Amino acid sequence: MKSFVLVLALGILVGCGGAPEPVVEAPQAPPALVPGPGMATAPDGLSIAYTVAGSGSPALVFVHGWMCDQTFWSEQVEAFAPSNTVVTIDLGGHGLSGMDRDEWPLLSLGADIVAVVEKLDLEEVIVIGHSMGGPMALEAARLMPDRVIGVVGVDTLQDADFKYEPGQAEAFVEAFTQDFVAACTQFSTSMFAEGVDPALVERVRTDMCDGNPEIGVTLMSQYSQYDLGAALAAVTIPVKCINADLWATNIEANRTYNETFDAVIVEGVGHFLMMEDPEGFNAILKTMVAEISTPG
Repeated sequence: MKSFVLVLALGILVGCGGAPEPVVEAPQAPPALVPGPGMATAPDGLSIAYTVAGSGSPALVFVHGWMCDQTFWSEQVEAFAPSNTVVTIDLGGHGLSGMDRDEWPLLSLGADIVAVVEKLDLEEVIVIGHSMGGPMALEAARLMPDRVIGVVGVDTLQDADFKYEPGQAEAFVEAFTQDFVAACTQFSTSMFAEGVDPALVERVRTDMCDGNPEIGVTLMSQYSQYDLGAALAAVTIPVKCINADLWATNIEANRTYNETFDAVIVEGVGHFLMMEDPEGFNAILKTMVAEISTPG
């Protein structure tokens, strides 16, 4: 909400009969958000770490994926902070956020996003979510229909009609239960395009596979059962994706749940396309932000 200050225009007395000018009110812009790291409190009391950079509307809230953290968006912070308020978040159980939830319901991560947005009192928000962060962006939008004007998924939300074969999801999760580091290593390194800098692959592998196995397995198990169709249908705002061609994106199927759904498919990159090709990714994202900000 805009605040106002009283501006007193003191008149200059001219000769003997001068009089002060009338008092007028002039608008003052709200103070800029304090840049740098901060902590919000989730509904269950968990501390949620975030970082603010830049200024401008709409605010862009970046949400990482499973076992990742907010530093995965460093190239996007640098690119968008000159024009937008940029907020990066560590979801509960990740990065610098709290690790001591009694249980780890997947949808609590959506509430983590809400906690940050409400603390910062962001009024016009586009939530950008990578991988598991895509569904959590949808959850945040569902919970904040008066604040979120759009969702951008990053290599996520591929097919609301996809169904696992019987036992397939359970077997996948069981591998992480048996040997989290080995399964996570194979999983994380398999999702890059050929020719990617090995240092980037190792950085992602280390960040993901050093995470808490109990939290990771619990969240992954629930993620495999997430009802994407219901989540898409629950929001009426634009939902767009920037997806790699690693897995097929079923645009037509998703539009049966949310008619606004659209996607740009990027060739020659892997799952972490915002890190593998930040310049190309940022150009696409800039276009999507402009389209969401000026509908019609």
